[in-house]
Amino acid sequence: MPSSRFLLGAVAALALLASPTRAWESAGHRIVTQFALDSLPADFPAFVREPAHVKRLLYVSGLPDRWSHAPDLPLKHVNWPDHYLDVEQIPLAGLDPRQLPSFRNDFIVEFARARAAHPENFEAPKPGADLEHSRGWPGFLPWSVTESFYQLKTAFSALKVYRELGTPDEIANAEWDVTFLMGTLSHYVGDLSQPLHTTIHHDGWVGPNPHGYPTAPGFHTWIDSGLIAKADLTFDNLKDRVRPAAPVSLALRSDGRDPVFVETMDFLIDQNRFVEPLYQLELARKLGHGSYPVSPEGEEIILSQLTKGGRYLGALWLSAWLSAPPETYLRSVLLKRHAAEAAAAVKASLPAPVPAKAP
Repeated sequence: MPSSRFLLGAVAALALLASPTRAWESAGHRIVTQFALDSLPADFPAFVREPAHVKRLLYVSGLPDRWSHAPDLPLKHVNWPDHYLDVEQIPLAGLDPRQLPSFRNDFIVEFARARAAHPENFEAPKPGADLEHSRGWPGFLPWSVTESFYQLKTAFSALKVYRELGTPDEIANAEWDVTFLMGTLSHYVGDLSQPLHTTIHHDGWVGPNPHGYPTAPGFHTWIDSGLIAKADLTFDNLKDRVRPAAPVSLALRSDGRDPVFVETMDFLIDQNRFVEPLYQLELARKLGHGSYPVSPEGEEIILSQLTKGGRYLGALWLSAWLSAPPETYLRSVLLKRHAAEAAAAVKASLPAPVPAKAP
């Protein structure tokens, strides 16, 4: 029976029972981030290419994994499902993966009702195995990406106003906000491009297994980091694949769903098609486990997924910048401040009033 999984994987089998699996580990997330940076046009805000901002961006691209590894259950509850969506669970609940609502809470209500209508398809967690109360859900990764995109867009809106009316300190702070949110969006898009973050077969095949795919824990961690390290894959392997970023369509849809969410969901479903090819390569001993070398096919499937993540991330970064209008309320506040400062300056420039003479 399918069930919601631990999120991002651990180092050993016992650890996998208590901690999430990390998509791409930090090395893969950095590769996706560097790829997206190189895809941005020359007129994209230049500060993101400054060394200090690049360092922070690469650091923050791994931050959501550090949240998911915290021991605090309330944080695990909200963070773990943000990193995946088990696509196979959606039709088991009688829903169409390509018709899901773009608002997270609407989906939660819809999925809960649909799951209750198909109890035969969902196994209850074993006692004590769901301390973080997250395993009743298939995951929320496309909503995480969408929400992160709009957080970044609001940060760009504020930056545009501060550049017009703000102080140097305010502009600097707004730029750091942008860098932080570019980094968190990078993480979730990186997760999006890792096929094992789209499936119930996230760390070993579950359920019917006519082809004899591996079932033991550890496969996820090998794809995330072991293979990348063994093959010594870096951004240099992908430089010739970088193309200029093109914005995604933000046109209103007739069904009322958010266009970023729809494109993100379509992207995730497309990556789910590569789950079985990964297992096929593992079964053929082409992914470098143990004493076996990483085959050209094994290297290529990982590089291809990292490329897709980098291209989609660059597209979202660019779209957030281009579509962000100056933030109107912030602009009104800063205009009032400027008017008050100008009035104070005029008042200060006037000669002091002459005291009236006593009669």
